[in-house]
Amino acid sequence: MTLLTMSPLALLAACAGKSGSGGSGAKSGAIRVQATDDTCKLSRTSAPAGPVSFKVVNEGSRITEFYLYAPDGKVAGEVEGIGPGTSRTMTVKTDKAGSYATACKPGMVGNGIRGDFTVTGKKEQRHS
Repeated sequence: MTLLTMSPLALLAACAGKSGSGGSGAKSGAIRVQATDDTCKLSRTSAPAGPVSFKVVNEGSRITEFYLYAPDGKVAGEVEGIGPGTSRTMTVKTDKAGSYATACKPGMVGNGIRGDFTVTGKKEQRHS
């Protein structure tokens, strides 16, 4: 009988996979959001309808939040409490094409630093 052993670090690396739901956002990778005390830069400003992932990296000196607003102005997704030097990933289901908005909120106050975001096309249909 052969017994294989793995170090805890190797085991952790083997178990860690890419996060995501396997939808449109996962296929094209997470959209990187660079948040500072006075900027909110996205690596791209559009995505196809379906799951969209945002990786928010706080390069500022204050705790920040990130929001995606739907065309009707309602919050489609949010991630809060992103400390300086840390990052968090948020995946949002965007079933409708249209003009969305993003916002980084340094210090977690006010309307934040807003930008335009476009969801294109229809949600991918899965066939059984």
